[in-house]
Amino acid sequence: MADNFNRMIQLVTSFFDVKNDPDQLDVNEQVIRRLQEIHPAALSEYIDGDGPVLWILIIPTTRAVMERFLNREISERGLYEETVPGMVYESIYLCSATVLPEYRRKGLAKKMTIDAINEIRKLHPVKTLFYWPFSDEGRYLAKAIAADCGLPLLEGEHDAPHGI
Repeated sequence: MADNFNRMIQLVTSFFDVKNDPDQLDVNEQVIRRLQEIHPAALSEYIDGDGPVLWILIIPTTRAVMERFLNREISERGLYEETVPGMVYESIYLCSATVLPEYRRKGLAKKMTIDAINEIRKLHPVKTLFYWPFSDEGRYLAKAIAADCGLPLLEGEHDAPHGI
């Protein structure tokens, strides 16, 4: 179990480099607790016999917060800080999908993200998904998720250092 966990941490650290970018959300125990207060489906994990192999992070928020984020008025951290538990969420930020290499291209990230979005949609009038393109794989995943959910997908600027 520890081996997969450490591999996942290494992937997150090397890909996102959150320790050196104060604008990105550095997920720790306090952030995890607050994300679960925002909505329990904000964080998803797939575990096989050897520990986690997939982590999904999405943040439901308001349209106003989404627009401020996409207009670069606030950072990813600002989006998180301005999203308050108990709000009515109209938008979902597709923040990250971290998958061990041997589990990629099997549809797990797409399925888990769609399941999480559907859980949020049970109680909130979600009308829009949004993301910052961080990789070609992330762009493809975001577009596939939006198509399957029947929701429009808004994309931040290509040079921005945030998102899946």
